[in-house]
Amino acid sequence: MPQHIAIIMDGNGRWAKKRGLPRSAGHVAGAKTFKSIARYCNKIGLKYLTVYAFSTENWKRPEDEVNAIMNLLRDYLKDAENFKDENIRVRFIGDRTPLAEDIKALMEKNENDSKNATGLTLYIAINYGGRDEIVKAVQKIVDSGVKAEEINEQLISNNLYTHGCPDPDFIIRPSGEYRLSNYLIWQSAYSEFWYSDVLWPDFTEKDLEKAINDFSNRNRRFGGI
Repeated sequence: MPQHIAIIMDGNGRWAKKRGLPRSAGHVAGAKTFKSIARYCNKIGLKYLTVYAFSTENWKRPEDEVNAIMNLLRDYLKDAENFKDENIRVRFIGDRTPLAEDIKALMEKNENDSKNATGLTLYIAINYGGRDEIVKAVQKIVDSGVKAEEINEQLISNNLYTHGCPDPDFIIRPSGEYRLSNYLIWQSAYSEFWYSDVLWPDFTEKDLEKAINDFSNRNRRFGGI
């Protein structure tokens, strides 16, 4: 059983296109899958789950699609009130600066309301980019006055959005793509990867079980023998 699973929730637009639906319909279906998988991860005792919801590059998409995604985020944040009993701690990673003020306020409220939960810790990456994260971490270190010879891997890790969270053991990407897409590029140095042709809205608990079973049979040597 991995301790930390990270998922790239990919294929929403293609799922909608195959059905002759607008791309926004794919994001709605993908949001339902996200909720289902998050609850299942909590049920099976996973400690950490990180999901890629919106990247720094996604702003390039059509305005109506971006707005649809942000409205889905609003709905999720408002609906989170109904899931307090699930004992899931919610955290958000990424640059919040360009987000709408009401979304930022809801994010902060969700983090505060769930801070004492002891089950799954759920990280949601919003306006997140791996390279941007590293740049911001280095800027923080430089601003703090640390000397060049004092900078090491641990110091950089401590200044990332994910500080305090173990690196992902396992990264899952459905939809048939085989790339990281600027996701957790520092943290994934020794992550195991699992790919599937299943589009994210069709991803089920059985698909996750299959991935975890595959992970459990791998021999992780971390550069050793």
